[in-house]
Order: sequence, then C-alpha cells, then structure tokens
Amino acid sequence: MSLAPDPAILDVSPDGVAVITLNRPAKRNAFDEALITNLSELFETLKGADHVRVVFLRGAGESFCAGADIDWMRRGGEASEDANYEDALNLARMLRHLHDLPQLTVALVHGAAMGGGAGLVAACDVAVAVKDTKFRFSEVRLGLTPATIAPYVLQAIGPRWAKALFATGEGFDGEYAEKIGLVQYCVEDQEGLIAMMKHLTGLAFAAAPGAVADAKALVRYLVDDATRVRNLVLPAQLVPGHVIDDDVMKETARRIAKRRASAEGKEGLAAHLEKRKPEWNS
Repeated sequence: MSLAPDPAILDVSPDGVAVITLNRPAKRNAFDEALITNLSELFETLKGADHVRVVFLRGAGESFCAGADIDWMRRGGEASEDANYEDALNLARMLRHLHDLPQLTVALVHGAAMGGGAGLVAACDVAVAVKDTKFRFSEVRLGLTPATIAPYVLQAIGPRWAKALFATGEGFDGEYAEKIGLVQYCVEDQEGLIAMMKHLTGLAFAAAPGAVADAKALVRYLVDDATRVRNLVLPAQLVPGHVIDDDVMKETARRIAKRRASAEGKEGLAAHLEKRKPEWNS
C-alpha cells in the first residue's frame, strides 16, 4: 500500500464549507495524472453533496498551481498521439466537473498560477488572488497551445485578451488578472485571502442553494456557446452567447417562473416580507 500523501485533499466542515487543497507542495502543485484523477473524483463527490454550500480551491506551500509537472510532460512527449489525447481528455473532464459543480466555487490563488493552474482559476465561479501572484499561459513557449483550458479562460476574459495572452505567453500579476477579469478580487497577502474566504462564505450562506445552482445553470445556458460558432449569423455572431430571440425569452421566463414557484422561492419571499432570515441562512 502506498504511503504517499493524496495529491489533493478534501475537507468539509459540519456546516457545509468544502476546501480542496492541491497537495503537491514540493512540485508547486503542478498537474500530473494522479492529481488530475484525484481532483475529478473529489469534484464528482461534491456534485452530489447537497449539504455543501461553497467550495474553495487552494494550493499547499508556496504556489497555487505551477501548471504541468515536468515529468508528466516528459512522459507525454514520449507517448503516442492517442495516449496524449486520452491524457488531455482526462484534464478536460476534470475542468468540466469543476465548472459544472452546483455550489459556489472559489479559487484562492497565491504564488503562481501557470498554464493549467490559471485554467483552474478560470473554471471557478469566483477567484481571489494575492496581488503578487504570477500568472502566465506559457504553452506557446513549449510549442503547445492552452487548448483544454481555453473555453473557461475565454468565458472569464473574452477572446481578445485570451488571444493576446495565449499567443504571447506574457506573464502578469494578480492586479493585472483582476483588471482583465481572470480574478474578481485582488488582495495584499494571505490574511487578505482568509478575509475574503470568510466574506464569500457569508455570501454563499445568505443565498438559497438551489437558486445558486439554477443561477449558474442559467449562465451556462446563455453563455457557454460563446466559445463556439453555432447557428449565428452577422451581426449576431459578434455577440457572445445565444441570440436574444423568442426561444431565449421563453426559456428565461420559464426558468424564473419555476424558481418563483419553488419552495425556496416561496420561503425567500415570505422571509423578506416577514423581515426574518430565510431557513437556509438561519
């Protein structure tokens, strides 16, 4: 039996705060097959954890995630194209599992978030970074492209910034990441990360969990196609996401009607009218 520590660790508090820690500090939490598989399993576990309200993702040691492990890259260079395809597909599936979690997901970023590490940041709903964090989409420097992370990065920062940063491989810091939308909050230090963790936990618990999941699904419905050219014609194809047509209006109306008629919707309105906290925040 292996005595090696798990490459990722999940801790869930009794009240429903989940923290996933990338646990390869000696490798600056760089990706390899084991870490990718471990993360996929943890995200799948959390997908069905109804009591979990918020999921934080952070890195042990000096960095959040330094991208690809050099030994993993070396093995890829020696493998066939088919083997590389399966390897990349595992990474793509892991990112999709994170992106599709029903809970609020938050990346707490420090040290470095390179390549796939920056992809993890983009796949979360919210990201907080220490201002001196080093970011870079460095794949072109290795003769590669950031293909599996691209859909999430495009959603976060848009195609023009993505194209510039993908094509140049230019590095940037946490303040710049906030400027372009890769992170929403930039803080001074680790104490700032902890403070934002508490703040975002409070926001998560003030929101109805089912409504959070539905709000995220609404955005996916409206925006996920922004990274593809599908059934759009000029000038609508210049606008990210779906064309605002009758189908979209009917679908969005259907979704809010379903929410209003739900138990959470009725409880939220009653609590507001009665000037009390709703049951999910009591």
